[in-house]
Amino acid sequence: MNPIAFGLIAGLLFGAVDVALMIPMAFPDKKTAMLAAFASRFAIGFLIGVTRMPIPGWVRGALVGLLISIPDAIVTKAYAPILASGIIGGAIIGAVSTRFIQS
Repeated sequence: MNPIAFGLIAGLLFGAVDVALMIPMAFPDKKTAMLAAFASRFAIGFLIGVTRMPIPGWVRGALVGLLISIPDAIVTKAYAPILASGIIGGAIIGAVSTRFIQS
C-alpha cells in the first residue's frame, strides 16, 4: 500500500477511535476537545505512515505518538491518558505499517 494512503487511513481510524472514547466524558467545550483530539490522533497515524527511520516500526510509531501527544498532555495536564494512548496507538499503527506499506 502507498505510504500516504496508509497514513490517511490510519489517521482517520485512530482519530475516530479516540473521539469515540471521549463521547461519555464531560468537557467545558466538548466539540473543540473532540476536534483537537481527532486532529492530534490523525497526525500520529498519518506521520507514522509517511515517516521512515532505521528502527522497528512499533518503536517508530511509539516515538511519533509520544512526540505528537506531549503538547496536548501539557496543555490539558492529563499526562497519563494522553501519553499512554498516543504511545500505545502509535506502536500498534507502527507495527501494522510494516506489514502494509510497500517500500
